[in-house]
Amino acid sequence: MKYVIGVDLGTSSVKVLLVDQNGNICASVSKDYPLIQIRPGYSEQDPEQWVQKTIQALKQLTTESNVSVEDIEGLSFSGQMHGLVLLDEHFHIIRNAILWNDTRTTSQCRKIDQQLGGKLLEITKNPALEGFTLPKILWIKENEPENLQKTRFFLLPKDYLRFRLTGAIGMDYSDAAGTLLLDIVNKSWSTDILRIFEIPEHICPPLVETEDMVGTILPEVAFESGLSPATKVFAGGADNACGAIGAGILSEGKALCSIGTSGVFLSYEKDSTKNFGGKVHLFNHGQKNSYYTMGVTLAAGYSLAWFKNTFAKDESFTSLLEEAALSPIGAGGLIFTPFLVGERTPYTDAKVRGTFTGIDSSHTKRDFTRAVLEGIVFSINESVEIFRNYGKTIDKVISIGGGAKSDLWLQIQADVFNAKVIKLQNEQGPGMGAAMIAASGLEWFPSLKKCADAFIQEAKVYEPIPENAARYQAFYQVYKDVYPRTVAINHQLFDLKNTR
Repeated sequence: MKYVIGVDLGTSSVKVLLVDQNGNICASVSKDYPLIQIRPGYSEQDPEQWVQKTIQALKQLTTESNVSVEDIEGLSFSGQMHGLVLLDEHFHIIRNAILWNDTRTTSQCRKIDQQLGGKLLEITKNPALEGFTLPKILWIKENEPENLQKTRFFLLPKDYLRFRLTGAIGMDYSDAAGTLLLDIVNKSWSTDILRIFEIPEHICPPLVETEDMVGTILPEVAFESGLSPATKVFAGGADNACGAIGAGILSEGKALCSIGTSGVFLSYEKDSTKNFGGKVHLFNHGQKNSYYTMGVTLAAGYSLAWFKNTFAKDESFTSLLEEAALSPIGAGGLIFTPFLVGERTPYTDAKVRGTFTGIDSSHTKRDFTRAVLEGIVFSINESVEIFRNYGKTIDKVISIGGGAKSDLWLQIQADVFNAKVIKLQNEQGPGMGAAMIAASGLEWFPSLKKCADAFIQEAKVYEPIPENAARYQAFYQVYKDVYPRTVAINHQLFDLKNTR
């Protein structure tokens, strides 16, 4: 039997999967690393942590799996999007990486809008938001100009990890699409955007396809990780593109709900012609010459993790959710907005913060937990609503991530979306997508679609319950009123908190 490895470089941990030719997950290892948050709104990481923890995870995987390393033929990556890694002329890290959930770049986003206007949407198909890479580069240019002057290349997180494992510099189209520097249709760095903001073109890395083989494992990395130096390495893709691949979202009519640290609702697009007015993102897919659109909730699973760590630290997620199931639909009239780090879709507001609305003395922990679960799904449903308003049919949704690990949460998704929700067997999200990229790159299958047919199986279908869907629709309408009625207060509190 032959094997591939999928490396999923997330925001809080790296996870490596060993997958055989039949799509079976034979082993998995996860290693955590910290965020660096020196000020409110700042979110950074040390890229060396990604490398060290990945090599440790690979070593544990090769040691404990009892698989001959010569039978591990290929490896590929999924990675957190948008994060800025700067390398000098010696390919050394210049500073910590600035991550996707860093919100310091509001003024840079305004500058981008002022100088590009509608041209930004025309070229990149996306608006200027704090999470993207171009605003981070402009922040460096304005606040740390010496670091930009030293920069030979900028990379995204998984591209830096791949460079350290192979020595090859590059960036795939699905990840480059999230930089606000890529001409998405023509698949090239935008010379217009680079020129307007006086960013040297030489710092942009070579562009590659997701399934391209970019090299093999470096001898010293092979020694440390236990892998064979003959292991072929494929470029890989953005976490959302890989999540789509891992869930089989590779043709029209398929949609994905992914609840991880952030929440994503994603739909396949065969071309880039559909105009959503910048209300949702449009990116290059990991599948060649394809696209996907998506809406984003910045603090989805993060909201539940925050709630647990703050109010139920000694309780397991399982018991917390079992207790939440005892709370009624609508959590007894309690609504949570998951804006802990600002919000992306549909508000694009870095200053807004979360709320519990409707608290009274009858509410208990179970109601608060259920309100968090429901609030996350309500937020994602705002993306679903945008897709439907633009004429897309959303009647079948594949759910992955933390939101797919709970029967309660899956049923809430079905009822709020008013659509069938599918749970997959062996669901591993972006990590499985990365493994499939390697399997397809090795030509185990003639295409990613054929690989998906072999690797992906449905485990359970959650049908919307009509009376629940109607009840949730009423609460959802109230949920949508919270933002416009509290936004001014939230902005005032944000400014007061950050006034020195």
